[in-house]
Amino acid sequence: MSLAAVTGRFQPVHGQHLELFAHALRHHDELVVAVTNPDTGARREEATSAHRHTDAANPFTYFERLRLLTAALTGAGMADRAVVVPFDLTRPHLWPEYVPRHARHYVRAYSPWEKDKAARLEAGGYAVTVLDGDPAAKLDAAAIRAGFDDGSWVTMVPTTTVPVLRALLAER
Repeated sequence: MSLAAVTGRFQPVHGQHLELFAHALRHHDELVVAVTNPDTGARREEATSAHRHTDAANPFTYFERLRLLTAALTGAGMADRAVVVPFDLTRPHLWPEYVPRHARHYVRAYSPWEKDKAARLEAGGYAVTVLDGDPAAKLDAAAIRAGFDDGSWVTMVPTTTVPVLRALLAER
């Protein structure tokens, strides 16, 4: 069995995440979706990312993101080949407990942060494939979150996540 992994905060999951999942699954039998910043204790300021540790950039808990990712993976027909796990980037000694060392990580690099993350994963003993991302074409989760107030987010997320995200937003 060949195993791929994709890490991210998924705050919330969107179409470009699904594209990367599909790319990884074209090359591997199974996929681990590894959720970074799984809890508030896992957040750290990073020199290459000014926002990823902030409350505003992390509105959803791990459990809420698990629900959203499950809906997205199911809707995309990938749920039977994927598993979602927490993945604390600040504790590399624990990474193999969540993502086996034989997994190949796929990282789409839009900025210095993703390149830094890929280098950390490689230093942690993983094989990594870095795909170049066009920063001008990047779907930014911050734009989705900004649309929570006016409802414009609905067109920016996978259709199957809309009911789940609506329910989560209504609870706030």
